[in-house]
Amino acid sequence: MTSNYTVTVLGLGAMGLPMATRLASQVTVHGFDIAEPRLKLAEEAGIATFGTAREAAKGADAVLLAVRNGEQLNDVLFGENGVASVLEPGAVVILGSTVGTEAIPATVEKLAAYGVELVDAPLSGGPKRAGEGDLLIVVGASPEAREKAAPALELLASTLTVVGDKPGDGQALKTVNQLLCGVHIAAAAEALALADALGLDQAKTLAALEAGAAGSFMLSNRGPRILEAYNEEGAEVLSRLDIFVKDMGIVGKATRAAGLAAPVAAAAEQLYLLGQAQGLAAADDSAVIKVVAPAKRTN
Repeated sequence: MTSNYTVTVLGLGAMGLPMATRLASQVTVHGFDIAEPRLKLAEEAGIATFGTAREAAKGADAVLLAVRNGEQLNDVLFGENGVASVLEPGAVVILGSTVGTEAIPATVEKLAAYGVELVDAPLSGGPKRAGEGDLLIVVGASPEAREKAAPALELLASTLTVVGDKPGDGQALKTVNQLLCGVHIAAAAEALALADALGLDQAKTLAALEAGAAGSFMLSNRGPRILEAYNEEGAEVLSRLDIFVKDMGIVGKATRAAGLAAPVAAAAEQLYLLGQAQGLAAADDSAVIKVVAPAKRTN
Protein backbone atom coordinates (compact mmCIF):
# COMPACT_ATOMS: atom_id res chain seq x y z
CA MET A 1 0.00 0.00 0.00
CA THR A 2 1.16 3.53 -0.61
CA SER A 3 0.27 6.97 0.62
CA ASN A 4 0.30 8.06 -3.05
CA TYR A 5 -3.03 6.28 -3.44
CA THR A 6 -6.03 8.47 -2.56
CA VAL A 7 -9.50 7.23 -1.66
CA THR A 8 -12.45 9.58 -1.23
CA VAL A 9 -15.12 8.26 1.12
CA LEU A 10 -18.47 9.94 0.57
CA GLY A 11 -20.66 9.38 3.61
CA LEU A 12 -19.03 9.14 7.04
CA GLY A 13 -21.85 7.42 8.87
CA ALA A 14 -21.88 4.21 10.89
CA MET A 15 -20.01 2.29 8.19
CA GLY A 16 -18.32 5.08 6.26
CA LEU A 17 -16.30 6.51 9.16
CA PRO A 18 -14.75 3.23 10.35
CA MET A 19 -13.95 2.32 6.74
CA ALA A 20 -12.33 5.72 6.19
CA THR A 21 -10.36 5.34 9.42
CA ARG A 22 -9.19 1.88 8.40
CA LEU A 23 -8.13 3.12 4.97
CA ALA A 24 -6.32 6.12 6.45
CA SER A 25 -3.94 3.76 8.26
CA GLN A 26 -2.16 3.10 4.95
CA VAL A 27 -3.49 5.35 2.16
CA THR A 28 -4.53 8.98 1.79
CA VAL A 29 -8.21 9.47 2.56
CA HIS A 30 -10.49 12.38 1.71
CA GLY A 31 -13.89 12.45 3.36
CA PHE A 32 -17.20 14.24 3.07
CA ASP A 33 -20.50 14.06 4.89
CA ILE A 34 -23.44 16.44 5.05
CA ALA A 35 -23.46 16.15 8.86
CA GLU A 36 -20.95 18.47 10.56
CA PRO A 37 -20.50 16.19 13.63
CA ARG A 38 -19.39 13.34 11.36
CA LEU A 39 -16.84 15.60 9.69
CA LYS A 40 -15.41 16.52 13.08
CA LEU A 41 -15.09 12.87 14.05
CA ALA A 42 -13.34 12.18 10.76
CA GLU A 43 -10.90 15.04 11.31
CA GLU A 44 -10.10 13.66 14.76
CA ALA A 45 -9.30 10.34 13.08
CA GLY A 46 -6.79 12.03 10.78
CA ILE A 47 -8.96 12.15 7.69
CA ALA A 48 -8.83 15.21 5.43
CA THR A 49 -12.38 16.56 5.13
CA PHE A 50 -13.86 18.94 2.57
CA GLY A 51 -16.81 21.28 2.27
CA THR A 52 -18.37 19.50 -0.70
CA ALA A 53 -18.35 16.04 -2.21
CA ARG A 54 -16.90 17.41 -5.44
CA GLU A 55 -13.95 19.01 -3.63
CA ALA A 56 -13.30 15.77 -1.77
CA ALA A 57 -13.39 13.71 -4.97
CA LYS A 58 -10.93 15.79 -7.02
CA GLY A 59 -7.73 13.90 -7.73
CA ALA A 60 -8.93 10.67 -6.12
CA ASP A 61 -7.80 7.31 -7.46
CA ALA A 62 -10.98 5.76 -6.08
CA VAL A 63 -14.27 7.05 -4.69
CA LEU A 64 -16.00 4.80 -2.18
CA LEU A 65 -19.76 5.24 -2.04
CA ALA A 66 -22.19 4.19 0.67
CA VAL A 67 -25.60 5.18 -0.70
CA ARG A 68 -29.10 4.01 0.13
CA ASN A 69 -30.49 3.16 -3.30
CA GLY A 70 -30.15 3.61 -7.03
CA GLU A 71 -31.63 7.09 -6.94
CA GLN A 72 -29.01 8.29 -4.46
CA LEU A 73 -26.30 6.60 -6.51
CA ASN A 74 -27.36 8.54 -9.59
CA ASP A 75 -27.62 11.82 -7.65
CA VAL A 76 -24.20 11.52 -5.99
CA LEU A 77 -22.51 10.77 -9.29
CA PHE A 78 -24.51 12.71 -11.86
CA GLY A 79 -26.80 15.12 -10.02
CA GLU A 80 -26.42 18.89 -9.78
CA ASN A 81 -23.45 18.48 -7.44
CA GLY A 82 -22.41 15.06 -8.77
CA VAL A 83 -18.79 14.01 -8.50
CA ALA A 84 -18.38 12.07 -11.76
CA SER A 85 -17.44 15.15 -13.74
CA VAL A 86 -14.49 16.01 -11.48
CA LEU A 87 -12.91 12.54 -11.55
CA GLU A 88 -9.79 11.94 -13.59
CA PRO A 89 -9.97 9.40 -16.43
CA GLY A 90 -8.76 6.09 -15.05
CA ALA A 91 -10.28 6.59 -11.61
CA VAL A 92 -12.75 4.03 -10.25
CA VAL A 93 -15.97 4.35 -8.29
CA ILE A 94 -16.37 1.63 -5.66
CA LEU A 95 -20.02 0.96 -4.85
CA GLY A 96 -20.15 -0.61 -1.40
CA SER A 97 -23.92 -0.44 -1.02
CA THR A 98 -26.70 -2.88 -1.82
CA VAL A 99 -28.82 -1.16 -4.48
CA GLY A 100 -29.86 -4.09 -6.67
CA THR A 101 -28.86 -4.78 -10.25
CA GLU A 102 -31.33 -2.43 -11.98
CA ALA A 103 -29.34 0.79 -11.54
CA ILE A 104 -25.99 -0.67 -12.60
CA PRO A 105 -26.08 -0.65 -16.44
CA ALA A 106 -26.99 3.05 -16.71
CA THR A 107 -24.38 3.96 -14.11
CA VAL A 108 -21.67 2.07 -15.98
CA GLU A 109 -22.61 3.76 -19.25
CA LYS A 110 -22.64 7.27 -17.78
CA LEU A 111 -19.31 6.79 -15.98
CA ALA A 112 -17.70 5.50 -19.17
CA ALA A 113 -18.23 8.93 -20.73
CA TYR A 114 -15.76 10.29 -18.14
CA GLY A 115 -13.27 7.43 -18.56
CA VAL A 116 -14.23 6.07 -15.14
CA GLU A 117 -15.14 2.46 -14.29
CA LEU A 118 -17.54 1.13 -11.67
CA VAL A 119 -16.39 -1.50 -9.19
CA ASP A 120 -19.53 -3.20 -7.92
CA ALA A 121 -18.43 -4.23 -4.43
CA PRO A 122 -21.29 -4.55 -1.93
CA LEU A 123 -19.99 -5.25 1.53
CA SER A 124 -21.23 -6.60 4.82
CA GLY A 125 -19.96 -7.08 8.33
CA GLY A 126 -20.99 -4.07 10.40
CA PRO A 127 -19.13 -1.03 11.79
CA LYS A 128 -16.76 -2.90 14.13
CA ARG A 129 -15.54 -5.22 11.41
CA ALA A 130 -15.29 -2.29 8.99
CA GLY A 131 -12.81 -0.60 11.29
CA GLU A 132 -10.78 -3.79 11.58
CA GLY A 133 -10.63 -4.57 7.87
CA ASP A 134 -12.71 -7.68 8.46
CA LEU A 135 -15.52 -7.15 5.93
CA LEU A 136 -16.98 -9.59 3.44
CA ILE A 137 -16.87 -7.93 0.01
CA VAL A 138 -18.17 -9.47 -3.21
CA VAL A 139 -16.91 -7.87 -6.41
CA GLY A 140 -18.12 -7.57 -9.95
CA ALA A 141 -15.80 -5.51 -12.17
CA SER A 142 -13.31 -5.76 -15.01
CA PRO A 143 -9.85 -7.06 -14.09
CA GLU A 144 -8.41 -3.60 -14.77
CA ALA A 145 -10.91 -1.87 -12.50
CA ARG A 146 -10.38 -4.46 -9.79
CA GLU A 147 -6.65 -3.82 -9.89
CA LYS A 148 -7.18 -0.06 -9.50
CA ALA A 149 -9.53 -0.62 -6.55
CA ALA A 150 -7.35 -3.28 -4.91
CA PRO A 151 -5.47 -1.01 -2.46
CA ALA A 152 -8.81 0.02 -0.92
CA LEU A 153 -10.63 -3.30 -1.13
CA GLU A 154 -7.77 -5.33 0.32
CA LEU A 155 -7.53 -3.02 3.32
CA LEU A 156 -11.24 -3.35 4.06
CA ALA A 157 -11.86 -7.04 3.41
CA SER A 158 -10.84 -10.22 5.16
CA THR A 159 -12.90 -12.13 2.58
CA LEU A 160 -12.78 -10.69 -0.92
CA THR A 161 -14.69 -12.73 -3.48
CA VAL A 162 -14.60 -11.93 -7.18
CA VAL A 163 -18.01 -12.93 -8.49
CA GLY A 164 -17.56 -11.90 -12.11
CA ASP A 165 -16.00 -9.48 -14.55
CA LYS A 166 -18.90 -7.09 -14.90
CA PRO A 167 -20.61 -4.65 -12.55
CA GLY A 168 -23.92 -6.09 -11.41
CA ASP A 169 -22.46 -9.46 -10.52
CA GLY A 170 -21.65 -8.23 -7.03
CA GLN A 171 -25.16 -6.87 -6.56
CA ALA A 172 -26.62 -10.20 -7.67
CA LEU A 173 -24.67 -12.18 -5.09
CA LYS A 174 -25.36 -9.61 -2.36
CA THR A 175 -29.08 -9.96 -3.13
CA VAL A 176 -28.82 -13.69 -2.43
CA ASN A 177 -26.88 -12.89 0.75
CA GLN A 178 -29.51 -10.45 1.96
CA LEU A 179 -32.29 -12.96 1.39
CA LEU A 180 -30.61 -15.25 3.90
CA CYS A 181 -29.69 -12.48 6.34
CA GLY A 182 -33.20 -11.02 6.35
CA VAL A 183 -34.80 -14.42 6.87
CA HIS A 184 -32.30 -15.38 9.59
CA ILE A 185 -32.95 -12.23 11.64
CA ALA A 186 -36.73 -12.66 11.38
CA ALA A 187 -36.45 -16.35 12.30
CA ALA A 188 -34.22 -15.56 15.28
CA ALA A 189 -36.76 -13.00 16.50
CA GLU A 190 -39.62 -15.50 16.19
CA ALA A 191 -37.62 -18.20 18.00
CA LEU A 192 -36.71 -15.97 20.94
CA ALA A 193 -40.28 -14.65 21.13
CA LEU A 194 -41.47 -18.26 21.33
CA ALA A 195 -38.95 -19.00 24.07
CA ASP A 196 -40.39 -16.13 26.09
CA ALA A 197 -43.96 -17.27 25.43
CA LEU A 198 -43.06 -20.76 26.69
CA GLY A 199 -41.66 -19.34 29.91
CA LEU A 200 -38.01 -19.93 29.07
CA ASP A 201 -35.15 -17.64 29.99
CA GLN A 202 -34.30 -15.99 26.67
CA ALA A 203 -30.61 -15.48 27.40
CA LYS A 204 -30.13 -19.13 28.39
CA THR A 205 -32.15 -20.20 25.36
CA LEU A 206 -29.96 -18.11 23.08
CA ALA A 207 -26.78 -19.62 24.53
CA ALA A 208 -28.13 -23.15 24.07
CA LEU A 209 -29.22 -22.47 20.48
CA GLU A 210 -25.85 -20.99 19.56
CA ALA A 211 -24.11 -24.18 20.71
CA GLY A 212 -26.26 -26.49 18.62
CA ALA A 213 -27.37 -27.16 15.06
CA ALA A 214 -29.62 -24.07 15.06
CA GLY A 215 -26.66 -21.75 15.54
CA SER A 216 -25.68 -19.23 12.88
CA PHE A 217 -23.70 -16.03 12.54
CA MET A 218 -26.89 -13.95 12.40
CA LEU A 219 -28.31 -15.63 15.50
CA SER A 220 -25.14 -14.94 17.47
CA ASN A 221 -24.80 -11.41 16.10
CA ARG A 222 -28.41 -10.28 16.42
CA GLY A 223 -29.55 -12.51 19.28
CA PRO A 224 -28.16 -10.36 22.14
CA ARG A 225 -29.55 -7.23 20.46
CA ILE A 226 -32.94 -8.91 20.04
CA LEU A 227 -32.98 -9.40 23.81
CA GLU A 228 -32.25 -5.68 24.27
CA ALA A 229 -35.12 -4.62 22.00
CA TYR A 230 -37.50 -4.20 24.94
CA ASN A 231 -35.15 -1.95 26.89
CA GLU A 232 -36.22 1.66 27.21
CA GLU A 233 -33.77 2.82 24.53
CA GLY A 234 -33.73 -0.46 22.63
CA ALA A 235 -30.59 -2.05 21.23
CA GLU A 236 -27.75 0.07 19.90
CA VAL A 237 -28.53 0.83 16.27
CA LEU A 238 -25.91 -0.97 14.21
CA SER A 239 -28.19 -1.82 11.28
CA ARG A 240 -31.47 0.04 10.86
CA LEU A 241 -34.65 -1.93 10.38
CA ASP A 242 -35.56 0.04 7.26
CA ILE A 243 -32.36 -1.18 5.60
CA PHE A 244 -33.98 -4.61 5.48
CA VAL A 245 -37.19 -3.08 4.18
CA LYS A 246 -35.05 -1.88 1.26
CA ASP A 247 -32.99 -5.04 0.91
CA MET A 248 -35.91 -7.47 1.11
CA GLY A 249 -37.66 -5.28 -1.46
CA ILE A 250 -34.64 -5.79 -3.73
CA VAL A 251 -34.85 -9.54 -3.07
CA GLY A 252 -38.55 -9.53 -3.97
CA LYS A 253 -37.93 -7.71 -7.25
CA ALA A 254 -35.16 -10.13 -8.14
CA THR A 255 -37.16 -13.25 -7.42
CA ARG A 256 -40.18 -12.00 -9.35
CA ALA A 257 -37.99 -11.03 -12.31
CA ALA A 258 -36.52 -14.54 -12.25
CA GLY A 259 -39.98 -16.12 -12.00
CA LEU A 260 -38.93 -17.73 -8.73
CA ALA A 261 -41.25 -18.32 -5.80
CA ALA A 262 -39.70 -17.12 -2.53
CA PRO A 263 -42.46 -17.39 0.10
CA VAL A 264 -40.11 -17.40 3.12
CA ALA A 265 -38.36 -14.23 1.97
CA ALA A 266 -41.72 -12.60 1.25
CA ALA A 267 -42.96 -13.41 4.76
CA ALA A 268 -39.81 -11.91 6.30
CA GLU A 269 -40.22 -8.79 4.18
CA GLN A 270 -43.71 -8.31 5.59
CA LEU A 271 -42.34 -8.36 9.15
CA TYR A 272 -39.91 -5.55 8.34
CA LEU A 273 -42.63 -3.58 6.59
CA LEU A 274 -44.88 -3.97 9.64
CA GLY A 275 -42.02 -2.81 11.86
CA GLN A 276 -41.54 0.27 9.71
CA ALA A 277 -45.28 1.00 9.83
CA GLN A 278 -45.16 0.72 13.63
CA GLY A 279 -42.47 3.39 13.90
CA LEU A 280 -39.42 1.12 14.14
CA ALA A 281 -37.76 2.21 10.89
CA ALA A 282 -34.83 3.90 12.63
CA ALA A 283 -34.51 1.21 15.31
CA ASP A 284 -31.97 -1.59 15.07
CA ASP A 285 -33.25 -4.40 12.85
CA SER A 286 -33.28 -6.66 15.93
CA ALA A 287 -36.41 -4.73 16.97
CA VAL A 288 -38.35 -6.91 14.51
CA ILE A 289 -39.10 -9.11 17.54
CA LYS A 290 -41.50 -6.36 18.69
CA VAL A 291 -43.58 -7.00 15.57
CA VAL A 292 -43.91 -10.67 16.53
CA ALA A 293 -44.35 -9.97 20.25
CA PRO A 294 -45.10 -6.28 21.00
CA ALA A 295 -44.33 -6.72 24.68
CA LYS A 296 -42.03 -9.02 26.59
CA ARG A 297 -43.83 -11.40 28.91
CA THR A 298 -43.07 -11.48 32.62
CA ASN A 299 -43.22 -15.10 33.71
